[in-house]
Amino acid sequence: MKNIQDTYNLTPEDRTMLVMPLFHVHGLLCGLLAPLFSGGSLIVPPKFSATDFWRDFVGHKANWYTAVPTIHQILLKHPIPRNPSPNIRFVRSCSSPLSPTVFAALEKALGAPVLEAYAMTEAAHQMTSNPLPPAKRKPGAVGLGQGVEVRILNDQGAELPQGQEGEICVKGDNVTAGYLNNEAANATAYTADGFFRTGDQGRKDEDGYIVITGRIKELINKGGEKISPIELDNVLTRNPAVAEAVSFAIPDDLYGQDIGVAVVLKNGAALSPEDLRAWVADKLAKFKVPKKVYFTDVMPKTATGKIQRRIVAETMQKQDTKAKL
Repeated sequence: MKNIQDTYNLTPEDRTMLVMPLFHVHGLLCGLLAPLFSGGSLIVPPKFSATDFWRDFVGHKANWYTAVPTIHQILLKHPIPRNPSPNIRFVRSCSSPLSPTVFAALEKALGAPVLEAYAMTEAAHQMTSNPLPPAKRKPGAVGLGQGVEVRILNDQGAELPQGQEGEICVKGDNVTAGYLNNEAANATAYTADGFFRTGDQGRKDEDGYIVITGRIKELINKGGEKISPIELDNVLTRNPAVAEAVSFAIPDDLYGQDIGVAVVLKNGAALSPEDLRAWVADKLAKFKVPKKVYFTDVMPKTATGKIQRRIVAETMQKQDTKAKL
């Protein structure tokens, strides 16, 4: 709670609008406990309603909120009051990657800084975050360590030079000391000097900001070439016809794995698989062009609005199998 308070300079004058469920560490720590710890206040609606959100936000004088990218995208589709307008100090995004496209749309629509953060249940939520202005915030990066030490390590636990990709590892008072009754997990979850292995791959950029390139287990291994699904997602969502896109590995007889993408189109938009592949080919290396494009009306999500690639992949491939029967 103290780390979150310090990151966003939360004071008794701040009031947030709770949109994340309290059974999720995002809502519990950042949506509820950190505001109360700082002496601030919060608005707790009976349920999340995009239709009522902005009316309640303005009416109850909230000045910030935190949510997953899916909720930000939903809120962008609803008119934002202009008389009076919401007085927003900042908006926070966490729990899954925020595409630079949505980042830019949020900042333009809300007239407020959007701060993407990186968190895990094992770290009592927040580990890194982009800082408040006038410090630099970067779309596509999850910022700097907040109350934790962050290192990028190789498989042997050695720290890698700045700019090189490896596993993101953290150490701090808010990081769990271990898993209860699971010695096998504890034996592999920590380095010899006590850093927790997040299972995420990433790097530090020229300013030391953390850039996540994917879950290590979710990287697409196409004939030995490791492909970041997050990089693909960001390119796909820049297409004017695409509302949402999720990339994942699919089995392939030649390469072992190839690339599948699930795509939700914007209302009224039309796009063929060939056009989408051409879009990617124009912006990325040829081996990163998707083999299979799955168009869907609704992207599968968890109860918290979070996208899990494994679930998306399984759902798309099941639908594809049924369509062939």
